[in-house]
Amino acid sequence: MTGIISFDRVSKAFPGTRRGPVVDALEEVDLEVERGSIVGVIGYSGAGKSTLVRLINGLEKPTGGSVNVLGVDVGKASETELRGLRARIGMIFQQFNLFNSRTVRGNVAYPLKVAGWKRADIAPRVAELLDFVGIGDKAGRYPRALSGGQKQRVGIARAIAANPELLLADEATSALDPQTTGEVLALLKEINRRLGITIVVITHQISVVHELCDQVVVMDGGRVVDSGDTYRVFAHPRAALTERFVAAVTQGVPAGDTLDSLLVGGGTLVSVDVNEFTSEDIDEVFEKHGVRRAVVFGGVTDIRGRQLGTLTYRLQAGADAVAEAVGELAVRTKVSVLRGSSATVQASGSEGVS
Repeated sequence: MTGIISFDRVSKAFPGTRRGPVVDALEEVDLEVERGSIVGVIGYSGAGKSTLVRLINGLEKPTGGSVNVLGVDVGKASETELRGLRARIGMIFQQFNLFNSRTVRGNVAYPLKVAGWKRADIAPRVAELLDFVGIGDKAGRYPRALSGGQKQRVGIARAIAANPELLLADEATSALDPQTTGEVLALLKEINRRLGITIVVITHQISVVHELCDQVVVMDGGRVVDSGDTYRVFAHPRAALTERFVAAVTQGVPAGDTLDSLLVGGGTLVSVDVNEFTSEDIDEVFEKHGVRRAVVFGGVTDIRGRQLGTLTYRLQAGADAVAEAVGELAVRTKVSVLRGSSATVQASGSEGVS
């Protein structure tokens, strides 16, 4: 694969006004997106995600560093060159941005007309696209008659109509319910697999990233605080914000009233991180040392076919057997002993004390 987007120490500041100072939206951002990949950019509101998108499609220019997209230096490009760049990029929006006065067919045909396609070629292309996204029977309807998921399918068909090399999905599933979100993510995977289009997903939803993306960029306050292979980033977070995102889908270690209620049940409570060291591996260690166990808290999610999460077990065995099992686990992964036979102790693997 070759690079399709490159940010080199990119900063973007917006001028101040009488009511406020200069706003530093991005600060020294480094980013590489390989052709054919699916990359997720995740962060909360104000992280700089929207500014990042506007730099990629040439709607803004950097105030520091360089942005190269599809071989175009955005900071140095003329307006004509930027229009040419945007023609090679498809956009999917949170609120769909459809023309309410046009039918589904008319919405998808619009970018083809703008791109100068011949009328005879437009109709079959639109029909092909609507069948591809699963709404071929809705061609004559208007947006007001469609569900949210159907509207987004129209938006996706329109975005890929003119065969873009790059697809930007800006919070494309934020307005959808979980089931529809899953259907849209499956469609984006299919677009990437069958058409080879590079996709950059801007989102605040970790579920979108771990279901869809090969790579992830975690942003906070205009900076990239973590990035890399999606599984590596979430299994071994380098930033507190990454840990917060992971905790949102895996529940983490029990605390507060939850922990108090679990302690009443007796035994030894042990929380174990599931990553490269899977739940099956954990069971093998407990079995080896003759430790009876039951999962009482936690959760495991799937990231690109690999497990990630934290499971809390209630262990029933002698103190020596528990200590030996915990010691062996701690060599391989992060372990928290929440209740010991005589005192609360902690153990950890290579990631440090939990």
